[in-house]
Amino acid sequence: QVQLVESGGGLVQAGDSLRLSCAAIGRTFSKNTMGWFRQAPGKEREFVGAIRWSGGNTYYADSVKGRFMISRDNAGNTMYLQMNSLKPEDTAVYYCAARSRLDIRITQWEYDYWGQGTQVTVSS
Repeated sequence: QVQLVESGGGLVQAGDSLRLSCAAIGRTFSKNTMGWFRQAPGKEREFVGAIRWSGGNTYYADSVKGRFMISRDNAGNTMYLQMNSLKPEDTAVYYCAARSRLDIRITQWEYDYWGQGTQVTVSS
């Protein structure tokens, strides 16, 4: 059984940094794409960014571009989301997800595996 397990969420102040991790259990995604999404209270889940494991190509939503960075380990087991210069509007539950295919997509419906989410709260 494939599991994605996020960790690293918490409460921080505006301007702080935080790093989230997503561990893949049960399989590796070294030939796939993995991504991060977030959902704030009362809002729809939105795309944050994604990484194509082979080659390390990344793509980010405009709202986080230049502040967030996705990376991964070479073994294909763990993906990271480094979040810098956090803003109160970044407050949300952050989810990691994985696609069964290699190309990057930004809609949640095109991801096949999901983690349980980790809360990130940024105070002003």
